Amino acid sequence: MAGEAVDKLIAQGIAQGVLWRGRGQRQQAGRVEPTGWPVLDECLGGGWPRGAVCELLSHGHKGLSLLLPLLARLSRGDRWLAWVGPPYLPFAPALAAAGVELQHILLVAEEDAAQCLWAVEQLLRSSSCAVVLAWPAQMQPAQVRRLQLAAEQGGGIGVLFRPLRATGQASPAALRLRVMPSPIGLDVAVQKRRGGWGGQQCSVPLG
Repeated sequence: MAGEAVDKLIAQGIAQGVLWRGRGQRQQAGRVEPTGWPVLDECLGGGWPRGAVCELLSHGHKGLSLLLPLLARLSRGDRWLAWVGPPYLPFAPALAAAGVELQHILLVAEEDAAQCLWAVEQLLRSSSCAVVLAWPAQMQPAQVRRLQLAAEQGGGIGVLFRPLRATGQASPAALRLRVMPSPIGLDVAVQKRRGGWGGQQCSVPLG
């Protein structure tokens, strides 16, 4: 049923002109996906958790750079990399330069908050998506819980880019990271992580 829902979502989106699919050419087992940054892997206990929702808390949607090695690697598989309601249209040349194969990007344009969250839930529930990125304006813990359960069912990775003010809000997400700019790249502080305590910090060099 989840696969049918995603197929229906994609068909509707193409018909309405709200989906963009990258063009060009064509995952892994275990509990985590390596981030591509050794210092971040150590901080997270191995990498991004599979079948889970991760929250990146920051000013101005920071943190996408942390995901580029993951996106590049998973884009060489056979599942979608879904972007739901991004604040800016993904810059295809920069993604390609980072090694992301554009034909596996699925872009869902945001119409309203309810439709955005519905789309995220359906995509996470489906095994058709390796990663689902979303930029929700506001979320309640119960909504995050629904997305966490959907990710557990679909087995992919959900990433929510949320404002820093959400740090004080309780969340059922498996992983919560506070991301701040630093002189060498990004400072990452673990607020919560699956299978371990929070409190770890690291600086990821992006240069």
